[in-house]
Amino acid sequence: MTAALMGRLRSDGIGSRALRSAGITIAGFGMSQVLRLGSNLLLTRLLFPEAFGVMAIVMVVMMGLNMFSDVGITPAIMQSRRGDDPAFLDTAWTIQICRGFGLWLVALALAGPAAVWYDEPMLTQYLSVAAFSLVLNGFNPTRLETAHRHLRAGRVTLIELGTQATQLVFGLALAWAWGSIWALVVSGLLGALAQLVYLNLFLPGHRNRPRCEPEAARELVQFGKWIFLSTVAGFAAGQSDRLLIGGYLSMSDFGVYNIGLFLATFPIMLGQMVTRRVLIPVYRDSPPFESRANFVRLRRLRLLATSGLLAATAALGLMGDWLIGIMYDGRYAAAGGVVVLVTVLQIPVLIGLTYDQAVLASGRARNFFALQASRAALTVAGLALGLAWGGLLGGILGQGVAQLLAYPILIVVARRERAWDPLHDLVFAGAGLLVTATCLAMNWSALMMLGAIGPG
Repeated sequence: MTAALMGRLRSDGIGSRALRSAGITIAGFGMSQVLRLGSNLLLTRLLFPEAFGVMAIVMVVMMGLNMFSDVGITPAIMQSRRGDDPAFLDTAWTIQICRGFGLWLVALALAGPAAVWYDEPMLTQYLSVAAFSLVLNGFNPTRLETAHRHLRAGRVTLIELGTQATQLVFGLALAWAWGSIWALVVSGLLGALAQLVYLNLFLPGHRNRPRCEPEAARELVQFGKWIFLSTVAGFAAGQSDRLLIGGYLSMSDFGVYNIGLFLATFPIMLGQMVTRRVLIPVYRDSPPFESRANFVRLRRLRLLATSGLLAATAALGLMGDWLIGIMYDGRYAAAGGVVVLVTVLQIPVLIGLTYDQAVLASGRARNFFALQASRAALTVAGLALGLAWGGLLGGILGQGVAQLLAYPILIVVARRERAWDPLHDLVFAGAGLLVTATCLAMNWSALMMLGAIGPG
């Protein structure tokens, strides 16, 4: 059996390449999170809770700029018939560079108002400097997208780990030397620069040059307009908690919330990374509507992915409060309840995580936008109503309710691509309910701590 498995993994079929790429991605993610966790533990001892609250604001503004201007270059290259054409790649790269400079200018304009909104005067300087990383990211070569297109994850994973390690070393050194938020800001810039250098030195493939081919630009714009709208909606769905909760809590309590969120998002981050990098090529080359064999192949991949993610969710949900207690000092105790509650409320998302990539692979980006817009509206409404009703605890619960309400919309989209697997969803919904009940019962006192956190 072992020999048969190894033989299958060595073959060049789409299923084997997907499994290899998924395995490398998961291993890389695990190593990345070990580095991330180690860095976080050390930085919490060198800095102070407010530093993580302020930096969370900086990152959410930069992420918002990125998402509000996303023209879908990565999924366009991954799904397009011209995804290996040098003219198409160079046009995408040129658009990406222009976008990076534009984002930085917008960040400079937003820095002052953001500082006023969050009552943090130094945010103007932090955001202006940190946002230059958007310019550096614009110069990243399209060889990265080409590697994802062909499920070649090995070298990309090593480059990502090298980039993270570089940023970690600089961040710790600067935090020890300066003891201020500037350590996080400057190390972020150095990490973006390191990524650009490593991609150009160590990733083989087409060497980009400035070019704008009209036909390629039209295809990118046609596909990208819906991706742009989808990422705007995705930002609202994924980052609205930081925007609304950041204005609701004190900066210290917001820093504690982000420490809890840091641990709680491990499973969903892993799931999104694997599905984004692996499933678009699989759906593109093996669409489920073409044959039963394709559907069964996707079912196997989906069962493996959801089983692993649910196991990770159960572990974090059960041990989240305990982990916070042994890894952080008493200032961060309330983060334990955040870990437990946020983790289990993500289970509906994990169950349906593999469906939306089918829409992108088929090129129907408009349907993907409709799904993302629905998620965003439900999430923002749930969060706002929850905060008004029950403070931080209510806000987190409101997001969980929104995820449940979004599930039927996801199923409508998945059925159009003939990707929906009701047996898979039913089995894991039952397992998810059991995991949720167990985690909440074993960590009830930690959850009650969240009810005491009010406006700052």
